[in-house]
Amino acid sequence: MDRGSDKHSARVDDELAREVRDIVQGVGGTRADDGRVPESPADGEPEVSGVLDDGETDELSRFGRYIGRSALPGDREKLRQSAETLLAPDDVLAEIDRLPADREFATVTEIWAALGH
Repeated sequence: MDRGSDKHSARVDDELAREVRDIVQGVGGTRADDGRVPESPADGEPEVSGVLDDGETDELSRFGRYIGRSALPGDREKLRQSAETLLAPDDVLAEIDRLPADREFATVTEIWAALGH
């Protein structure tokens, strides 16, 4: 019979194994305890956006490929220049052209929301 350790008795080995069984087997205990719940955003921080559908995620991902990081934060003109540099297709450029000219965007999801998606 394999005891598992030469440093403990069989009883202590069994006790130690029981203590970590839930962790090893992935049962019991969830991550929703108080220490793991994210804090709400502080003043001036953006709210977390909702979950997107699969199709919408693909569209947002495709759109976001043509918005360079250096263009953010940026207005419509800066976003358009970035998209042209990244060889964006005509439909993406047309979407950018629909953005308000007087507004600056900090994230791709902010741009996506402003486009009504």
